[in-house]
Amino acid sequence: MKDIESFQADNRNSDMVAIEINNLTKRFGNFTAIDGLTLTVKYGEIFGLLGPNGSGKTTTINIVSGLSKPTYGQVIVLGHDIMKNTRSVHAALGAVPQETSLYEELSAWTNMSVHADLYRVGGAHRDKRITEMLNLVQLYERKDSRVSTFSGGMKRRLALARALLHDPQLLYLDEPTLGVDVQSRRAIWDYILDVKQDKGKTVLLTTNYLEEANALCDRIAIIDHGKLVVLDTPAELKRRYCDTVMEIETASSASSQLLVQLRNIPGISQVAQDDKILKVAMSGNDLSATGKIITLVTQESNIRRIAQREPNLEEIFLSLTGTGLRD
Repeated sequence: MKDIESFQADNRNSDMVAIEINNLTKRFGNFTAIDGLTLTVKYGEIFGLLGPNGSGKTTTINIVSGLSKPTYGQVIVLGHDIMKNTRSVHAALGAVPQETSLYEELSAWTNMSVHADLYRVGGAHRDKRITEMLNLVQLYERKDSRVSTFSGGMKRRLALARALLHDPQLLYLDEPTLGVDVQSRRAIWDYILDVKQDKGKTVLLTTNYLEEANALCDRIAIIDHGKLVVLDTPAELKRRYCDTVMEIETASSASSQLLVQLRNIPGISQVAQDDKILKVAMSGNDLSATGKIITLVTQESNIRRIAQREPNLEEIFLSLTGTGLRD
């Protein structure tokens, strides 16, 4: 316990960046999973790492957490080189992996106790800390229940409580709300925001839910093919990459010819069709482009409704990484 406390005390209230990744490269034979990735995660922020399947997210997380060695480059976590001082860094990390890896046949309390023993959270402090964390995720009333009886959302909440038990300064959350219902997702979001706002912890988050990234993250890095595509706040990404989205509901679905014509209009960055609703992304509020869009659409079909709105992260994500499926 002394090692953990002394390490956290040295880094608490520090002005340093929590994670510094410099020219990170990882190769598996002839395949390059990460290609010269450089970015920093600020102390006390929720940082989102996004990308399509096969983009290099998991490989990056594995290296940052000390589970894999880079081919080139350096990763500094809380002021320590992860390859040179892995054990000390692990003492200050908490993780919620995609697979929660809970002991299903044991109770929630026993799961927490095992974790406490691993991280040397002992004595009277241990029971008090376990109680606090189970209360945080609203599972104290089920402390004696076997985890196998829990819903998916309850298991994710227990995994979060377990990750916070030893008071880590940095949390890795890999798809923290994967497979949970809407109510549980919102509850987990609240817990994550509380960890950041009230407890001052740094959170590194990977997610495929763009709504989740928008709701939680202070900054977002989108990577693809192992390279950094863009890094900014959600609001700035929306401003920079697509100022306006026009939604047009028509009496009939648009033809492929109309879609091509719309994409050829200057200032149009993306055209998509969902049944009878056209979504046209424009750079700025170009009235001439708006007029051309309406003219082309009315030549083919009657317009039932027109609306303009800000873009969402999903539209920006697709415009930067493409729409094709990845294996």
